[in-house]
Amino acid sequence: MKKRQENATEKITFPIQGMHCASCAGKIENAILKITGVQKATVNFATEKATIEFVPDKNIPARVQEAVEKIGYKAMLIPATSTIATLYLKIIGMDNPHCATTIAHAIENLPGVRGKELSITEKAVIRYESQKISPQKIKETIQNLGYTPIEETSFTEDTEREIRERESQNLKRRMLIAVILSIPLFVLTMLVPLLKIPLPSFLENNLVTIEFILATPVMLAGSLFFSRGIIVLWKTKTATMDTLVALGTGTAYVYSIIISVFIILGKPGYTAHQLYYEVAALLISFILLGKFLEAKAKGKTSEAIKKLIGLKPKTALVIRKGKEMEILIEEVRVGEVIIVKPGQKIPVDGIVLSGSSSIDESMVTGESIPIEKNKGDRVIGATMNKTGTFTFKATKIGSETLLAQIIKLVEEAQGSKAPIQKLADQISAYFVPAVMGIALLSSIIWYFTGAPVSFAITTFVAVLIIACPCALGLATPTAIIVGTGKAAEQGILIKSAEALQKAQEIDTIIFDKTGTLTKGKPEVTDVLPQNGFTEKEVLLSAAIAEKRSEHPLGEAIVKKATEKKISVPDPATFKALTGRGLEASSHKKKIILGNRRLFKEKNIATRKIEKELQRLENAGKTAIILAIDLKIAGIIAVADTLKEHSREAVEQLQKLGKEVVMITGDNARTGKAVGEQLGISVVLAQVLPAEKAAEIKKLQQQGKKVAAVGDGINDAPMLAQADVGIAIGSGTDVAIETGDIVLIKEDLRDVVTAMDLSRYTMRKVKQNLFWAFFYNVVGIPVAAGVLYPLTGWLLSPVIAGGAMAFSSVSVVSNSLLMKRYKLRIK
Repeated sequence: MKKRQENATEKITFPIQGMHCASCAGKIENAILKITGVQKATVNFATEKATIEFVPDKNIPARVQEAVEKIGYKAMLIPATSTIATLYLKIIGMDNPHCATTIAHAIENLPGVRGKELSITEKAVIRYESQKISPQKIKETIQNLGYTPIEETSFTEDTEREIRERESQNLKRRMLIAVILSIPLFVLTMLVPLLKIPLPSFLENNLVTIEFILATPVMLAGSLFFSRGIIVLWKTKTATMDTLVALGTGTAYVYSIIISVFIILGKPGYTAHQLYYEVAALLISFILLGKFLEAKAKGKTSEAIKKLIGLKPKTALVIRKGKEMEILIEEVRVGEVIIVKPGQKIPVDGIVLSGSSSIDESMVTGESIPIEKNKGDRVIGATMNKTGTFTFKATKIGSETLLAQIIKLVEEAQGSKAPIQKLADQISAYFVPAVMGIALLSSIIWYFTGAPVSFAITTFVAVLIIACPCALGLATPTAIIVGTGKAAEQGILIKSAEALQKAQEIDTIIFDKTGTLTKGKPEVTDVLPQNGFTEKEVLLSAAIAEKRSEHPLGEAIVKKATEKKISVPDPATFKALTGRGLEASSHKKKIILGNRRLFKEKNIATRKIEKELQRLENAGKTAIILAIDLKIAGIIAVADTLKEHSREAVEQLQKLGKEVVMITGDNARTGKAVGEQLGISVVLAQVLPAEKAAEIKKLQQQGKKVAAVGDGINDAPMLAQADVGIAIGSGTDVAIETGDIVLIKEDLRDVVTAMDLSRYTMRKVKQNLFWAFFYNVVGIPVAAGVLYPLTGWLLSPVIAGGAMAFSSVSVVSNSLLMKRYKLRIK
């Protein structure tokens, strides 16, 4: 909707390999835009794709490929002869940016892989040439990195639960082994010397062997760090958090084995005090404990989406060939008649055919009060039937149901990146290599300034272990996942992390009037005949003109005529005049119905009825003028009632410091009257639908950050122009394609919640990023020994390990505190 349309242009999207940061995207864009004929180029670092628009020229794609490869990247323009297939995977364990990057590097160079989209919600979409590579090979590559890929076709909630449980138990078993064996090591090597407790001669004489025996199983328990860290480094040339742990603990362990051999061989100058077995073992224990707690915490961040997925019923009771039959939910067909009994979940979306009931829709819409459903009403799949029995016709099944669309939107939002995350991503890309360099440099400096080897190794291990790119990587996505999940629980669908971030920057909120602030179901309040015409003649002529109109005001006039039992024939001719009214004819009479603007165009004077028009408009009514054969015949006043919580929502937004604006096609007087009822002082009146986007642009040019709220259909251009478009949904008619935020309920207080929740989420993101940066900026220099010359104190690798484990857990835990969120304004 926000895309610029070009005449006589072609458009292609293709993957690009080799990008490492956002600056790469800008570099590639500049290179492509230099090619003659290319009109537009957009390179997305997150999806690793480029989209170009160019004048029709078959040579341009080849020139683009050449230009991209010339600056060191690979443009994956797919040959016309290739058969491109798509592999949809759930990758268990790919729950942070570092894991996603590791997997991306591993698969991007596989022959035949043409594109990939990896999300920290463990979803992967991989495009490949079926002649060159098989799905099995792609899955094997991912599995070799220590992750579990499951094809979406064979994926079920039970499969995921089983795999997660198995992995959790494995991690718990490793952690318990490490902790149980590390405790005696800690007692023997650290507690006993500190308290000066004498050891029995047997233990004293065999201390080296005992330490080796206790530490070795702990290292085996931590083997996953070596397989993921060293093997991934070897295969993909990418260092990860696991690489730091493997290098740190491995160095301490191998150094201890070398010293042990020297001690056993009786070489002078070597004692058990120089061993680092306890350091390696305690580090593994702390980090495994941290990983276990982190996994538990991260599992809680996505509880909202799991709850949504868990809502889906597994069976449906249908009528086939006149018989009731229970079938799997996947077997339900559109148009099928389904029976729902009290206490059962509604299987799919549909329309009630017979019976009535009270339906609890809170799990999907956030609306706590059960809603009465009768014949003709819509029902939502996965909601709970409370009282009666009814039948309904299935209208949407599978991925088309409201619940499926909600799950899809929330998953996409949770996997997207907020602009604020770009800095953390850029730093994370260089973080691990930089830490390895700092660790090596600090140990070399200390060694060549006269420090013992053991001192240099201590700084090397401490720097490697204290560094925590995981905290940086988890800071933004965990808060986004909890924030979007919390919003979904309340019937607010935030479609991307970018929309969530932009929402907290909004200072001006512009509401469309009809159907948004008002119910959109106006009623005729006054019929005022003029110039000798009767009330019946006025109402009949207006109803004839409006019979073919789909405008809510026209429907109100036709409805009023029907209520008065007036027979309304079809017009002979009909012409709608957008934003002004309409023209029609019947029995050789010309009918004009509309506002002042239309009558001015037709040179029909309205001066004599101006006072009457102003009186009606000052009361907040829309006054429609009727002329028959170019002679004013009467005025019809129509009023639209405000939605239940409109005024409350406006007041709450104003308390949050937002400027509230109303936009309407009504004249200024009517608009002002409605604005006064709502407490809105700024009203943009007599704005045609096509002009609404231009009005928002004017506000933006004044430096304002604008959110637009509309019904998502008629207001599409307005929502698209706004910094944040908020579409009001209606039951199953959620405007999925329109707006950055979709409100499932027609409760405008959800606009307040969306604004406040975005502010709260971004505050958590900033807190997380601050502590992640602060922790690393302070911790790494301390581990490198900068305080030693001043204080004589050197950070123990064991303390560094505990701090590292705590950092990731603290960031995730801070995000989890968002579950307590409650709206501040009441």
